[in-house]
Amino acid sequence: MSPENCEPRFDDEWDAGEMGCGELVIDLRARMRALAPAAVLRLVALDPGAREDIPAWCGMTGHKLVEAAHPVYFIRRKEN
Repeated sequence: MSPENCEPRFDDEWDAGEMGCGELVIDLRARMRALAPAAVLRLVALDPGAREDIPAWCGMTGHKLVEAAHPVYFIRRKEN
């Protein structure tokens, strides 16, 4: 596989489908809490608003958006 096709390493994944922002961030919060510190979640979110909502949510919560190429997002859980 060529480097441009390589995805970051991840520890868990979740396909949120077309779930809207409100429900998405509530479920995302619970899923991130279940991960070990520094673990990475691969998220698939088809909702067009996710392009703005996911980075904003990461900024507000302290989790790191490792990579984003809508509809796929890689989020690293904060350390604490």
